[in-house]
Amino acid sequence: MTRQELEKLYEKYPDVVNLKQFRQMLGGVCEITARRLLQENIVQHYLIRYTYYIPKKCVIDYVMSKHYKQYKKLLKHKVVIGNEEKPKKKK
Repeated sequence: MTRQELEKLYEKYPDVVNLKQFRQMLGGVCEITARRLLQENIVQHYLIRYTYYIPKKCVIDYVMSKHYKQYKKLLKHKVVIGNEEKPKKKK
């Protein structure tokens, strides 16, 4: 996906999102995974009084990154964002 497509997809989210919104933007990843991405500084963020604030621009940067593409391949459940093709179920 291009940056413009992602910006359009995420336009309903505020310019700075919280942890719950961040998880939703990544297709519903678990809280532990989302926190790990932030704690390892893979996704730029601000931590203010135990609360994560993630600029939407940084989420888009991450979704476009090589790390995200590799991470997506490792997931047990496929993450589908926007109009990406859904994986076909094996019979």
